[in-house]
Amino acid sequence: MTVNREHIEMARALHEKHFVSDAHFDLLPLIWDRRQRGETKVMENRYIPAFRQGGVNLIVSSLFVSNEYLPEMALRRALDYIGVLHDEIEESPGLFSLCRSVKEIKEANSAGMVAIVLSFEGVEPIGNDLNLLRIFYELGVRGVGIAWSRRNYAADGCHFEAREEGQRGGITDFGVKLIREAEKLGMYIDVSHLNDEGLSDVLKFYDKAVIASHSNCRNLARSMRNLTDEQILQIAQRGGLMGMNSCSEFVKDAKEKIGAADLADHIEHIYKITGSFEHVCYGFDFCDEFRELSPSPKESPNYDCIKGHARSFELTAELIARGVKEEDIAKIIGGNFLRFLERTIG
Repeated sequence: MTVNREHIEMARALHEKHFVSDAHFDLLPLIWDRRQRGETKVMENRYIPAFRQGGVNLIVSSLFVSNEYLPEMALRRALDYIGVLHDEIEESPGLFSLCRSVKEIKEANSAGMVAIVLSFEGVEPIGNDLNLLRIFYELGVRGVGIAWSRRNYAADGCHFEAREEGQRGGITDFGVKLIREAEKLGMYIDVSHLNDEGLSDVLKFYDKAVIASHSNCRNLARSMRNLTDEQILQIAQRGGLMGMNSCSEFVKDAKEKIGAADLADHIEHIYKITGSFEHVCYGFDFCDEFRELSPSPKESPNYDCIKGHARSFELTAELIARGVKEEDIAKIIGGNFLRFLERTIG
């Protein structure tokens, strides 16, 4: 069924009524970049209005460190990100809050603030020093995205498309120790960007729920960044989640314009595999802004199929048009992820 204005208005209303989360956004790397260019109050001026338009209550910000800072600058850059978050909080009090628990998330929302949770996207900032994981925990980091699409001391990441490379590895001995220490501290495990070998190893060494915070279905888009039906079922069987990624490459293998309807197809596919809407959430990984900020912008084949948080309800409207019930929509747009955090970080 085609989305109409009524579906859009219903979706807006549901985003105002229910808790809404985005399980993956490179918020702090973007803020750091803009502050380096001389901007201040970046959250207040650029992001809070969009979050409010989309009715978004919780953002998980990655601590992603790009290749040019590795290996020497990884730790410093991650600490810089946390530092600029505190600068922004001081400059714009009462608008958003760094949250370390579900209790703090709910308190922030009750006070009208956007809740921010921090997560690694690749554990390069700790190198091979497990003691640093506790330091980052004390600084508020609660998610452990083990790898990005490259190799680190803990694991091999998966490339976006096939590359010429040697034999791939899974989780290393350091990676096993990392997973166990994260569980001990009360941090959740994020398997997005792991290769197939690494995901298999995580499910072997860790028996609790995991999240693939920004990964879609490989059955619908062939990128290795997406998950197979078997992997989706394995994650669901232990109560885990998948966050729907807006990047066109991970949504559909096609040259025609890709939009919210194509991303909704992934939600329906997960439902067909698992028999439930309880294993999906939003993890948009909006990246168009990175392409715009590039010092030498060039034409990219990839784009966000939903144009930012202000329009996040467009995916919800697709679900409404397909007859998904409000109680299930409430789970997908935020309820599932909040329950996941209750079971993992407390």
